[in-house]
Amino acid sequence: MSPHVSQVHRSPVHGFSKTTVEVIRLIEGIGVEGDAHCGVTVQHRSRVKANPSTPNMRQVHLIHEELFDDLRAVGHDVHPGDLGENITTHGLDLLGLPVGTRLLIGEAIVVVTGLRNPCRQINDFQAGLLKQVLRTQDDGQVVQLAGVMGIVARSGAVTAGDRIKVELPAEPHHPLTAI
Repeated sequence: MSPHVSQVHRSPVHGFSKTTVEVIRLIEGIGVEGDAHCGVTVQHRSRVKANPSTPNMRQVHLIHEELFDDLRAVGHDVHPGDLGENITTHGLDLLGLPVGTRLLIGEAIVVVTGLRNPCRQINDFQAGLLKQVLRTQDDGQVVQLAGVMGIVARSGAVTAGDRIKVELPAEPHHPLTAI
């Protein structure tokens, strides 16, 4: 099956998890309408504290649904929306995409800006979960599995079942890093 949206989520308050809804509306240059992280400048509380005028490169959070299967396999009861993503995808290697990848989703376009940098709040949600989404390999390299962030390049509605078309940027491709 081709890559598609399995669920969409939003929350008007700065909490950890987001509520699953039928449709979200992405607004170009701003984010998910009605979501606490929507805005031209950074909306994540820790980042606002550091510099409130920083451009919002984290307007949309996407997680691959397959992550939840992996987490359940090691004993964590985690479901779409629980980790605060706006779009849960299926059949797409989000973490393997290069910076600048355009995702055509429903009517909207999201440009991938980087990896979600998971924080300690994940352990507040479920003890031990952070080490499952932020792992250190034997060679010391840190692997971040908590999804990707993006900006909205074209407004539009996104619903469960929408296909996702991937447009890679021009080479050379640059791997995603935490933002």
